[in-house]
Formats: sequence, C-alpha cells, structure tokens
Amino acid sequence: MQTLAPWEIRELPDPPPFSVRNLFRVIGPGAILLASSIGGGEWLVGPAIAVEYGRGLLWIATFAILLQLLFNLEAIRYTMCTGEPVVTGFMRLWPGPRLWAPVYAALCVAQVGLPAMAAGTATTIFATFAGRMPGSEDSGVLSVATYGVLALVLVLLLFGDTVERTLERVSWVMVVFIFGFLAFVNAFFVPARDWASTLGGFFAVGALPDGVDLPLVGALAASAASGGFGNLAISNWFRDKGFGMAAHSGAIASATSSRAIRVAPTGSVFRPTAANLLRWKRWWQYARADQVGLWALGCFVGMFLNVNLAASVIPPGTDLSQIGAGAYQAEYLALNLWRGFWYLALLNGFWVLFSTHLGNTEILVRMLTDIVWAGSPAIRNIARVHARTLYYALFGACTLWFAAAVQWGTAMELMKWLGNAAGFVLAFSSVQLLLVNTRLLPRELRPPLWRRCGLAVCAIAYGGLFIAVVRSLLA
Repeated sequence: MQTLAPWEIRELPDPPPFSVRNLFRVIGPGAILLASSIGGGEWLVGPAIAVEYGRGLLWIATFAILLQLLFNLEAIRYTMCTGEPVVTGFMRLWPGPRLWAPVYAALCVAQVGLPAMAAGTATTIFATFAGRMPGSEDSGVLSVATYGVLALVLVLLLFGDTVERTLERVSWVMVVFIFGFLAFVNAFFVPARDWASTLGGFFAVGALPDGVDLPLVGALAASAASGGFGNLAISNWFRDKGFGMAAHSGAIASATSSRAIRVAPTGSVFRPTAANLLRWKRWWQYARADQVGLWALGCFVGMFLNVNLAASVIPPGTDLSQIGAGAYQAEYLALNLWRGFWYLALLNGFWVLFSTHLGNTEILVRMLTDIVWAGSPAIRNIARVHARTLYYALFGACTLWFAAAVQWGTAMELMKWLGNAAGFVLAFSSVQLLLVNTRLLPRELRPPLWRRCGLAVCAIAYGGLFIAVVRSLLA
C-alpha cells in the first residue's frame, strides 16, 4: 500500500509581532476566498431566493457562513501545524493516496469543473459596450467574449512571484471595488425599512416554505460562504502564504518568477514545547483575523448588500434564472436614477462574476496540482522538481475544457450543480477533517470538543440537505 513520507521535525517559525500594520501584511488568503465566493451565493443565488421566497430564508446563509468558518479554521489548523494542504492530510488516512487522490481529484472536477461564471462575465462585457442585454442573435459575439475571459484568467496568473501572491493582490482590488459600489448604492438608494427587513432575515430561523426549490436552497447553503473545494483550498493558499510550518513548504511560483521556488510534497511538524506553543498562538491570531474579520464578515456583508439591493428594486416573484439580478439592477438604476449607473452596475457585475470565475479556476488547477504533487512521485519526476510545471500544464488543459463546457447551461443552472456538489464535498470532507485533526496532530494542537462537535454538525447538516435535494430531483 502506497503511503506518504512521514513528517520531518523542524522548528515552528516565529510570526511577526501582532500589530495592525503586520495584520494587513500577513493576512490575505481570506480575500482570495471572499472574491471567489461573492459571485455565486451573493450575486446569483441569494437574490434569487430573496426575490422568489422573501428575505426570511436568509437564516440559511447565517448558518452556512458560521459552519464553514469553523471548517476553514480547522483546515487551517492542519496546515499551520504540518505545512501541508489539508487534502494531503486526507491522503494520510487509510487506505492512502491510491484511493483518496483520485477521489478528491474527481470531486474537484465535479464541483468546480464547469465554468459557471465565464459566460455571465462575457454578458456584462457585451452589455456595457452594446448598451443592451444580448439576445439570441448575439451568440457568436458572446462566445468570442467568453473565450477572451478564459484567456484573461490565464494571462493574469502568469505574472508575479507566486501564484498565490498575484491572486491575493488582484482579489483585494476586486473586493474593494465591489463592496465600495454596493455600499454606496445601498446607502443612497435603498430605503431604511428594507435594510431592517433584510437584516432580520438573517436571524429569522424557520421552516422552508412548501414547494421551495430545494436545489436552489442547497446551492445557497453551500455558496453563501464558499462551499466545498473553496473551503479546502483555503489551506492551500495558507500553505503558499507561509503560515506556521508552511514556511518550510514552499509555494507554487508564477510562470514569470525568476526564483526557483520548490514545493515540498509533504510537510513537517514541530515539537509542542512551551516556546513553540506560544508562537502557535500568535500564528492562530493571524489566522482568526483573516477568517473571522475578513472572510466571514465579508461573506455576511456581501450577502446583505447584494440581497438588500436586489429585493428592493426587483418585484417579488420575478424569475431571475435567465436575466440574473445584476442585469435587472443595472437596468433599474439606469432608468430610474442615472444612465451612468448602467455602466457602473455592469462594471461591478463584471468584477463580481470575473472574480468568482478566476477563483474557481485557480481552485480547480491548484487542488489538482497539489493532489497529484503529493500523491504521485512519478509525476514529480516528470515535472523536474518544480510544481509550477505541473500547475501550468493543468491550467492549459482546464482552459481548453472550459472553452468546450461553457455553453452547457446558464449561470444559475450551473450554480445549482456547483452548490449542491459543494454540499456533498463539505459533508464528506468534514468527517475526514475531524479524523486528521484528532488522530494525526499532536494532542496539544488538536481541536477542543466544541469544535469537533461543530464539524460533526457540518457533516450532518450538509449531508442531510444533499440527500433531501437528491430525493426531490428523483421524485
């Protein structure tokens, strides 16, 4: 039976002193995850739920964000302790990488292997220049624009020192623009009574209405935060950022980087001495700030601002499966307030959808790269010690795949598939995350009982919802 190499014993690096200045220098993976998640749940699914069934179902988003926050922090715990992405940890479980490497590679392709946002991004480009939404006669132009979006993602991630660093910088720019625009429009054009109604929906826990679209609910439960491989990929970005023991592990260098950065296929651990445990607590402070103060809070605010605007301007019961909330908002703001809002709203929609497509593409390529890199010595030999060789080979293959698959459904249809596949991944991987963090980590670094219970709740909640969605589709 193939097994991964045992961990080396090394010293835990000392983190920078905890300060506001260092905080903004150290955190960043949460911005990547926030940018990649805002286009699915916040821009598409959340508004669709609120317009069709009312704001009262937003409590699902609250539970989703809290459960996924706990999941993310536990995945980060493993990575900071071992320097490995958490899926590498899963491959240490019986029966080893021969099973878990292909299983997680297949699940990754099943969840994020469809370009749900690429065509939507192209639509915003067309509408901005044409001054109208595209019709059936514009399919050829849309296809060209879509292929341009796919190429832009590849070009963006060619530059910089490491792929993670480039993605982080781009994500910060997109997040600042998106949240700035949405906050401005909400503050000046949405009545205060709608603010109160939307906010109340996040805490109005109740039963699902009769006849509710369960696949849409399942998509909200996963994509209100990140969902599935987005949650798993946070540990890969923390590895490349160098948190904790990941400082010894290397990072995937960009194609144009002059540094010969190597990625260790397996990690290393530290002895839980008093000095190392003190360093660990300081690293944990930065991890909490990244996930609680940046990612989780950003998910709440992003969902609130998008839903608040959509539910305020879109008539209840409107079918958003084809036109999308963003297109409706742009048209409404242009007709009722100022023509310039057509361009500003569509530019915001472009960044929202493009950021998600960019993030999902990078998640797919990165996860496949790290799974193969850790699980296949033969591939490592072919790639000649540099993980970026494998990364960009997979990137090219995925770009060609996206070009073929982009016409397979509308953004909303693809989001339902993506969201419910993510729910299954969350349920399945929550169990394995509980196992690796309670069996493989040193006793002093294992999660407390309440966090273990939280992972169990995450597995049960997403597993139960996934089963309910499948039953509704088969009925």
